Amino acid sequence: MARPVPGRGTAFTLLSLLLLGVFLLRPGPAGPPAPRPELARPERSAAALPPAAGPLPRSVPRRLAIPSLGLDTALVPVGLDRNRQIQPPPPDDSGPAGWYAGAAAPGERGTAVVVGHVDSPTGPAVFHLLGSLARNSRIEIAREDGATAVFAVDRVETHPRHGFPAERVYRDGPRPELRLITCGGRYTERGGYDSNIVVRARLLPPDLAGNRR
Repeated sequence: MARPVPGRGTAFTLLSLLLLGVFLLRPGPAGPPAPRPELARPERSAAALPPAAGPLPRSVPRRLAIPSLGLDTALVPVGLDRNRQIQPPPPDDSGPAGWYAGAAAPGERGTAVVVGHVDSPTGPAVFHLLGSLARNSRIEIAREDGATAVFAVDRVETHPRHGFPAERVYRDGPRPELRLITCGGRYTERGGYDSNIVVRARLLPPDLAGNRR
């Protein structure tokens, strides 16, 4: 069962425990795609990135869609278990993904975190193609209040599980941001995946997002 989150600063530290061993399932036949190296670096030209939007009020996210990947899946809130680790979403082939309810809601000021399995005991899972995202790809999150928070991808990074830079990845900032996280890198039967794929995205303003609220 999930425990109440003691606070956002603490929650981000605890969240790193999730990335040290939760998504250790069976790899697909070809393995998940790896991010392109250039996408791990910030975009040098600010004009190449869409402007960031102001925050939305807090609202529970219900669905996540990434049109370029053909992905549309339910989102379920996840918390901490008795070991103070993040509870993973169900390991179904088709999802859902899990929103970490101890952090910001997608669209709210701060850093929202969504986690998902890269594969399952029977094949590819909800975030299997996450590493193939391109810069400025759209991520759409339908919220309980009827709004859709639309994000644009800034970076796609790979970080080793051991020494994962949790503070840098989850740090809250002045604008609404999103992190999508799954496993990646090399897989072994003994240790599972040795890395995590992290997608960083920023909220788009309504005129660019095509939002109707």
